[in-house]
Amino acid sequence: MHFEGILAGLATFLVIGLFHPLVIKAEYYLGVCSWWAFLFLGLVASACSIWLSGGFWSIIFGVVAFSSFWSIKEVFEQRKRVEKGWFPRNPKRR
Repeated sequence: MHFEGILAGLATFLVIGLFHPLVIKAEYYLGVCSWWAFLFLGLVASACSIWLSGGFWSIIFGVVAFSSFWSIKEVFEQRKRVEKGWFPRNPKRR
């Protein structure tokens, strides 16, 4: 039996699930300037995905890379959600 496909699916589910609260926390503590961190993580994960020869880990790093790139958009969307009052604003941040 080959479990790589189901494990890659599970890892994708977990990575996407991790990035949702990560975007919320990043916007809360750092604001929209946190998009640079997601860009950096995405570029590093992309390089790792290209560099690795094994299929499973290359796929996982690719998922992390594109989840990071998508998070850049979501940080700006999160700012709009905070402005609408759907999420709390950090009172210590300007």
